[in-house]
Amino acid sequence: MSIYKRLEELQITLPPVATPAAAYVPFVQTGNLVFISGHIAKKDGQAWTGQLGKNIQTEEGKAAARAVAIDLLGTLHAAVGDLNKVKRIVKVMSLVNSTSDFTEQHVVTNGCSELLGQVFGASGVHARSAFGVAQLPLGACVEIELIAEVA
Repeated sequence: MSIYKRLEELQITLPPVATPAAAYVPFVQTGNLVFISGHIAKKDGQAWTGQLGKNIQTEEGKAAARAVAIDLLGTLHAAVGDLNKVKRIVKVMSLVNSTSDFTEQHVVTNGCSELLGQVFGASGVHARSAFGVAQLPLGACVEIELIAEVA
């Protein structure tokens, strides 16, 4: 099945590539690998702010990570022109703005990982890291970067 058909079934519209907020580019391709720069969680077009373990619960963080995955897919589409060219999602790295005693960064990150699995099937299963950090740009609750292999 086409990746775009899956996105349609999931009622997902790919967003345009966001303008970088600092001195970097949204993506770089080298060989068959595409490296997508970190994307922060957004809600209603603004940074989705807060800190897990303080004023955001795990389920909301998971929804934020899912929102980041949608933005990452929009950038990946812009990078390769056709998501059907994606052979595999190789790696996801997630940074979760969290208190020192919050320990569910991996559950928050599942919001991204589960969506990638729904969209790409077995090719969406990836290696992953999930870190708790003291703060993220603009106070965002989650930031995620992605590496994909393309045909």
